Amino acid sequence: MNRIFLALWMCGMLAAVTADGQTDTTVYKNLAAEIQQKHAPDKRSVFFRTIIKSDSLIVESTSEAALKEYVQSAKTLKGLKVVQNLLPDSSLGAQTYGIANLSVTNNRSNPRNSAEMVTQLVLGTPVRVLKKEGPFYLVRSPDGYLSYTDRQAIALMDLAHFKRWQTAEKVIFTADAGHAYSESSVKSSRVSDLVAGNILEVKTKQGKFYQVVFPDGRPGYIEKDQLQPYKEWIGKPDPKADDILTTAKTMIGVPYLWGGTSVKGVDCSGFTKTSYFLNGIIIPRDASQQVLAGTAVDIMDNDKLSTEKCLKNLQPGDLLFFSASKRRGISGGRVTHTAIYMGKGEFIQSAGMVMISSLLPGAANYDRSQVPTIVGARRFLNNIGKPEITRIDKHQWYNGD
Repeated sequence: MNRIFLALWMCGMLAAVTADGQTDTTVYKNLAAEIQQKHAPDKRSVFFRTIIKSDSLIVESTSEAALKEYVQSAKTLKGLKVVQNLLPDSSLGAQTYGIANLSVTNNRSNPRNSAEMVTQLVLGTPVRVLKKEGPFYLVRSPDGYLSYTDRQAIALMDLAHFKRWQTAEKVIFTADAGHAYSESSVKSSRVSDLVAGNILEVKTKQGKFYQVVFPDGRPGYIEKDQLQPYKEWIGKPDPKADDILTTAKTMIGVPYLWGGTSVKGVDCSGFTKTSYFLNGIIIPRDASQQVLAGTAVDIMDNDKLSTEKCLKNLQPGDLLFFSASKRRGISGGRVTHTAIYMGKGEFIQSAGMVMISSLLPGAANYDRSQVPTIVGARRFLNNIGKPEITRIDKHQWYNGD
């Protein structure tokens, strides 16, 4: 909205009180829609919300620019007192940091157990805590994604505690799955299940076990052969295509799970994200975000997939992107699916379960459902260190550098 239009719009909205003296909340809602479109079009990365309570209008956001523009505009209206809240919410005090405390957390679109699960965090993931709503916390994960997680799922910390965790000696769980035990024996009672990518602080070494401590302080024992020293793991060279594909193939048969980003269950972008994460690389959460990262690979002739270009230009480790709207003959629709190219026309994807498919029509594993919806491909492996493709050891939340 340009300034002239905004000025004209504001003139028409000054009368926010109806003839009978009641506040017309429509004008405030219209203003909120305009500001959100301008400053917070993607709710996955920018939080913006307005709430009307009694004679007050509460506006809260992670965007200072959105708050400033909304408050300035709303003050010219009549009828409600405007209260602004720049997140993190002050009620959290100093505890605006946290570490994922469960093997896998289930994070939702709204602060309700019945709400859509949109993503997951694995144990040891650092987060920024933005606000508390009932038994849920709004958090931002290292990939910039916003979601609500249960209070048991994260250990809250102040900055000093968080920095201590960053510099503490840690290990990463590298087996597919396992357990932490109450004593240095697999016959002792279990403290928690574990999955690949879990990060824990080390206390001592006892025989064939590491004694570890969970973010909430629970002690546990894990077999050494299922762990790798964290500094050693994050210090590895940038992964090659074989590294990504080896990890991806370990998940063959893992069920599709909407919002899943762990070896317990993955959605399509959770699968690509996890394949990269377990090799030390953080990429965006959703397919429609991943398609904006990396560099484009030419595989299309106008709006149609070119098999010849795929075989010529694609490299193993590249991501393929799909749009379900193509099934309805609509071009330029939202990206709704992603997969990892393997070479020789094959790709690996989470669709029902993790499986290997082919984009070649004559192949026995040709995916006649997905292939016609391919809309592009992106290369990540030669873009590590560029925006949205970050080594874990270069991410400030993990290491504080």
